[in-house]
Amino acid sequence: MAAVQSSAQVAPGNATPRNIKKRSQCNGQPCKKRKIQHKPVKEGSAEEVLLVDIRHLLATQKLEEAPAEDTEDQNAPQTPANLPEPFTEIEVTVNELSSTGDGLALSSNSDHVYVVPFTAPGDTVTTKVIKHFPNEHYTLADFVRVKKPSPQRDDSLIRCPYFASCSGCQFQMLSYKDQLAHKKTIIEKAYRNFSGLAPELIPSIGPTIGSPLQYGYRTKLTPHFDGPPGSHSRKDRRDGVNKKVFEEVPPIGFMKKGIRKTIDIEDCPIGTDAVRLGMKRERKRVAEEIGKYKRGATLLLRESTKRIPNEEGADASSKPSTKEAPSPTIIDNQETLITTQSTYTTHKTCITDSNATSTEYIDSYIFTNPAGAFFQNNNSILPIFTDYIRSHILPPPPSNYTSSITPQKPLKYLVDAYSGSGLFSLTLSPLFTSTTGIDISASSISSATHNARLNSLSDKCTFLAAADASVLFSQITYPVDETVVIIDPPRKGCDKAFLNQLVGYAPRRVVYVSCNVHTQARDVGWLVGGEGDRKGLYEMESLRGFDFFPQTGHVEGVAILRRKEGDVKLGEEKESSDV
Repeated sequence: MAAVQSSAQVAPGNATPRNIKKRSQCNGQPCKKRKIQHKPVKEGSAEEVLLVDIRHLLATQKLEEAPAEDTEDQNAPQTPANLPEPFTEIEVTVNELSSTGDGLALSSNSDHVYVVPFTAPGDTVTTKVIKHFPNEHYTLADFVRVKKPSPQRDDSLIRCPYFASCSGCQFQMLSYKDQLAHKKTIIEKAYRNFSGLAPELIPSIGPTIGSPLQYGYRTKLTPHFDGPPGSHSRKDRRDGVNKKVFEEVPPIGFMKKGIRKTIDIEDCPIGTDAVRLGMKRERKRVAEEIGKYKRGATLLLRESTKRIPNEEGADASSKPSTKEAPSPTIIDNQETLITTQSTYTTHKTCITDSNATSTEYIDSYIFTNPAGAFFQNNNSILPIFTDYIRSHILPPPPSNYTSSITPQKPLKYLVDAYSGSGLFSLTLSPLFTSTTGIDISASSISSATHNARLNSLSDKCTFLAAADASVLFSQITYPVDETVVIIDPPRKGCDKAFLNQLVGYAPRRVVYVSCNVHTQARDVGWLVGGEGDRKGLYEMESLRGFDFFPQTGHVEGVAILRRKEGDVKLGEEKESSDV
């Protein structure tokens, strides 16, 4: 944090920084002051989620401790003079974990919150004050050391020497049981705070489904290094100064928590064995070729898998075990990790070219993609994840399901919006007569079409490229009473144009998959609760979390929605194209 601290030196015994009134000089003349523009907080962003958690903690504490008549005074923001000086160390006790993964610690008088990463509820820690937000009643702080660990904290579980410095993981000191319990809480709070739905409209949330691998699961990592010092100086570019060159190998790794600084990290234990092997190889290559680089770069490390059927009658027991990391073998000039199952042998390699083709297997399904394109990064949980959706995408038996007097038509069609390379279209295809995947990315549609051919599903799965998200459903002709729509949007969630299309089409069931349960809660709230004079068209049937990223604060949400009975007349349906 030295770079941040040096911008405002503090005089001993004085709460005012020495240079706070000093005007910077530009070519001997006072520089013009730049207006600081505060960006609005984005919906569903980590900042918004953190603010909501802070306000809830403060409100809960005031209800428990403060007399009603004192509430107004306690709502007044603290002034910086009442708060500890930036970059001083203080001791706090963590009250709870926020949904961002940071610890929240109340001040001694319970009217201010210190946000401290890498902590567990009940920890007493030494922390360094970084930045105050007095109007919002909180302060960002750095973790320094544990003074007194809570019962939940077990530092013997930590596997990475960079934990509590690297921004990648937050929970390595927590048992996996506690991580999963916290992620269930994240979903509960997301729907309580962001959906706008009454509690009775939100189903009971089941336990978070864990990842079979808690380490060694990430099939993609993107370490990076910054450009040479001064290479990004605007003044140098303006003055035509020659570009700087690297005088030594820069740190290659990931961002330090809370500051734009890259930490040199030679290994990452959440990466798969193939990815970790590739990371060592790429670090060595960059060190040898650093003179060729004029600026920073991001490195791609993507695992790729090849399955080779075993010969009939081959003795798999005499081949490498899948329980231990195998030693690499050089095949076609690539370091390859070979393991053998009962019916096939796997060859795993690490791809570093974003335009090369990577291959993944989910059960017996094969998926190929450009290595730099999006695909789920935890292969170990995908069979469990897709099986769960297969088991819940169709209605439960009538005895456990509120049904109308008129028998429901069988669900025969699937629309996979935001289809990507066809993950859901292909793995859910056995349940449906026909599936249509839609995406605005032409390259994703190309990959999905190729994957349908690889899996001999071209006759059941069709993929369409939409010009933009506002016309995703324009080519769908399936009858709505026989159709399920599954959506898996980016972190920002769905926009109103898409949601209006979805409601206009009105499929009988909707499966909403999301890597951001806060924007998911917002969108589901709109579909279920309506807006203004428009009543909600759907009701929630189930909600469950999946832990795609152990050791981190991220959780994947799967919400199953069913259309309310009687809200769509059969005469309003589109006719089927008889596929």
